[in-house]
Amino acid sequence: MKKNLFKTTAITLIAVAFAGEAMAQAQVEWNVSLWGKRRAFTEHVEKLAELVDAKTNGQFTLNISYGGLSKNRENLDGISVGAFEMAQFCAGYHADKNPSITVLELPFLGVTTLEQEREISQALYKQPSVVADLGRWNATLLMPSPLPQYNIAGVGDAPQTLADFEGLTVRATGGIGRAMEAVNAVPTSMSASEVRQAMDSGVVKAVAFAPHAHMAFGTVENATWWTTNLNPGTVNCPVVVNTDALDDLSDDNRAALLGSVDEALDYYIDFYNEKTMAAWGPVLDEKGIERVTFADSELAAFREAVAGPAAAAWIEENTARGLPAQELYDFVKGMIDAN
Repeated sequence: MKKNLFKTTAITLIAVAFAGEAMAQAQVEWNVSLWGKRRAFTEHVEKLAELVDAKTNGQFTLNISYGGLSKNRENLDGISVGAFEMAQFCAGYHADKNPSITVLELPFLGVTTLEQEREISQALYKQPSVVADLGRWNATLLMPSPLPQYNIAGVGDAPQTLADFEGLTVRATGGIGRAMEAVNAVPTSMSASEVRQAMDSGVVKAVAFAPHAHMAFGTVENATWWTTNLNPGTVNCPVVVNTDALDDLSDDNRAALLGSVDEALDYYIDFYNEKTMAAWGPVLDEKGIERVTFADSELAAFREAVAGPAAAAWIEENTARGLPAQELYDFVKGMIDAN
């Protein structure tokens, strides 16, 4: 009797040990590298973490860090070596590392809504040459961070015509920087977290941002004017995952992650449209920031001077890199023209 009792107890202990080991193996934690602070720009990542946690009953969690894991310009490098499993970055921070997706940062592409930006980005991310481009960094594109057209907030005399931008130092990256060059401004590339100090110290007199970033990074605290309709373009800031980490997920965890992307993006776009944009006008009023609106004739001349040459230069440069640049550009423009 005692022998059977001991045997039963031993079997039970072994079963408990195996169950505990299986539970430990099932628990997955990913580190996510963002920067700045929680804001509209990161709400889809926050929502994704919430959804994944709920769908896996807490067995798969995304630990989000704002600047604690990497500098924003080094997030793609961190992904490549597996320093963390997920990260957000902006293509214009290092165009040479991710040239394929910089097509979405060309000036005056004609994208008008966050929904359109999302649709085009997600379609482009699936193109074989884009997948291969990011694959060089062991990165898989997970989802975009759709942003509205950028406009410029600055200090000093407000520009009344595009000619007034001549000599103005402007924080502007990617295609927006090229657009600024076309009106003889002096574009300077720097990360968003460096902008307030640069503006305070006079390194730059103006900053090109989407509304959420003007609020989040403090440019509205000392800006005296803002352009309402310059709309030179936007930036493309994807969320990527380490490909090896993605492949190592269980089928259930992978399904929970990938199956939550669209819901997270739906939430993000609603948040941006309904909360961020609703707050922008009152902030301008509260701070006494002058709204600068340019004539349609000036904007048409601006687009004509910038869009075609910038696209041609991008195609030539990236064809030389071995990318099917013309095909990528035609793919993006085809989607825009179809809407």
